[in-house]
Amino acid sequence: MIVEVRTYRLKPGTRDEFVRVMREDSLPLLAAAGIQVAGCGASLVDEDGAEDAYLIRTFDSLAQRDEQETAFYTSDAWRTGPREAIVSRIESMHTIVLDPTTTPLMPR
Repeated sequence: MIVEVRTYRLKPGTRDEFVRVMREDSLPLLAAAGIQVAGCGASLVDEDGAEDAYLIRTFDSLAQRDEQETAFYTSDAWRTGPREAIVSRIESMHTIVLDPTTTPLMPR
């Protein structure tokens, strides 16, 4: 399994609407495209006073991730649907992709 963690630094005052659009409009499209979402929402902490949100998705492989993301982000459903409402609120985005089965956990 591959886990993708995306963090979004949002434009001031846009987080609530960003999360609403993600949950109500984008998540159903992702599910319809076969993309598994493990979590989505607002950060519990405003680092440096900024508004942040996250999206966590899982894939069977890197190849599946590439294939599903390409299909999703080039689809009419995304481009004519919630894309603008989401992208217009993002100041910056960071993505980390990992394989939790090969990433050792730190001992406690």
